[in-house]
Amino acid sequence: MNKTVLAAIIVVIAMLGFTYIAVGGAGGMGGEGDWVNKLAVLGAVVLVIVTAFVVTKYVRQMQFDKASGKLADENWDGIGEYKNELPFGWAIIFLGLVIWAIWYFLAGYPVSSYSQIGEYNEAVAEHDAKFEAQYANMDDATLKEMGGSVFIVQCAPCHGLQADGIDGKAANLNHRLEEKSIKHVIQNGSNNQLLGIEMPMPDRNGLMNANTGALISDAEMDAVAKYVAGGMKGTVGADVFAGTCAACHAADGKGTDMVAPSIAEFNPTLIANVLKHGKKGAIGQMPAFNNLTDVQVKALGAYVTGLSK
Repeated sequence: MNKTVLAAIIVVIAMLGFTYIAVGGAGGMGGEGDWVNKLAVLGAVVLVIVTAFVVTKYVRQMQFDKASGKLADENWDGIGEYKNELPFGWAIIFLGLVIWAIWYFLAGYPVSSYSQIGEYNEAVAEHDAKFEAQYANMDDATLKEMGGSVFIVQCAPCHGLQADGIDGKAANLNHRLEEKSIKHVIQNGSNNQLLGIEMPMPDRNGLMNANTGALISDAEMDAVAKYVAGGMKGTVGADVFAGTCAACHAADGKGTDMVAPSIAEFNPTLIANVLKHGKKGAIGQMPAFNNLTDVQVKALGAYVTGLSK
């Protein structure tokens, strides 16, 4: 017997033995009705045998066969290629693979069949529906208590347990805006993702102070930033706010629907939009949180709104 054929037989026996030990030892042969695993094992056996057969065939061809046949008309630097017919065995295997794939997806294991991921998603959806129904009509105290629990899990890692931003690493939620955040928006503008609409706020090159008829200056920017960050109290910066910001954010800074958000205080709508769209500011980028239910978003909005009050 040819040494190549003998080596192939030994490899096949060894691979089949290894497959049996590995799959059988792991309980992969399946029970009475577990034909999917049995089919997978059968596929592995066929794959080993076919691979060994094909490799042996071509190794023997390289050892003993000589080139023959009709050369193609084209050649490259004197190197041509033979006109070879499509291998019959390859064509049969290819056709069989196509038929098997159609059977597998339509009958053997269709897309609509059971899956652990599908079962998990259904269970989560069912739990969320029960959760929403159970807490649909909470009083304010219960709503804020739930919001505090959600805050500890989802928000505290960045904003801190006291919501103070952990030494400037995230926004301080105990008051609406800090001076550096206000200056950042004036300098760079905002795409107003907080609103979920395409109405961007221009940068300082598009902010006109109606009182002076000129673009906002550095001194005016500093003054209005201190004014807003200080809770819109006092007179310094109030005239700049009235002439530059009030047209969109309203005279009291509480914003205008579908135009500009409140910069005077947090409110549930503002919190919900930040959670939905994320926020890019002076410190960095806050991602969107789409893993929360409507009730959790409402509760978190009530909790954060209450922090600054």
